[in-house]
Amino acid sequence: MPARPRTPEGEAGPERRCLASGRVAAKGSLIRLVVDPDGKAVPDLDAKLPGRGHYLAPERPVVERAEAKGLIRRATGAEVEPGLADRLEALLVRRLVERIGLARKAGQAVAGFEKVREHLKAGGTEGAVLLEASDGAADGRAKLVPLAPGAAVVDCLNASELAQAFGREHTVHGFVARGAFAERIRLEAERLRGLRKR
Repeated sequence: MPARPRTPEGEAGPERRCLASGRVAAKGSLIRLVVDPDGKAVPDLDAKLPGRGHYLAPERPVVERAEAKGLIRRATGAEVEPGLADRLEALLVRRLVERIGLARKAGQAVAGFEKVREHLKAGGTEGAVLLEASDGAADGRAKLVPLAPGAAVVDCLNASELAQAFGREHTVHGFVARGAFAERIRLEAERLRGLRKR
């Protein structure tokens, strides 16, 4: 019997089916929708709002298909405002920036090529996160990625978005030490990656 998916806390977690693709996945990896008091289907990214949840895979084509074919309305009995994929992308960008910012304030994250390289050379990259701006130069990335075995490479934020997390004007490289912040950042990045416009 295959192992059950893991929640962010590392415990076996429940699975849910995507209402558009029919695929089953760990609940925490999907986008939960609930009906709000105004009768609209809205995203519940923390999966904490009351009411029955309906789930979508965090993939732009899936979300757009669900909206275009009325699958969300059919499943929830509620309307959804147009442009759900764009709204989800914006929400997830903000969440990821906030998570990185919290890691920085906790002393778990650094930015800048030299600081990142120092941390990578010190070892202990297993379970850590290497942040690389999507619009950064390839040569810097090529020098850092080989120094980060076992680290997740998160490259779904651009330099301006990454800079917001570090309170800077421009940031291309960042590093988050292994721990709860790194794990949450990795999971949020996985959801965002599928929703970003290419």
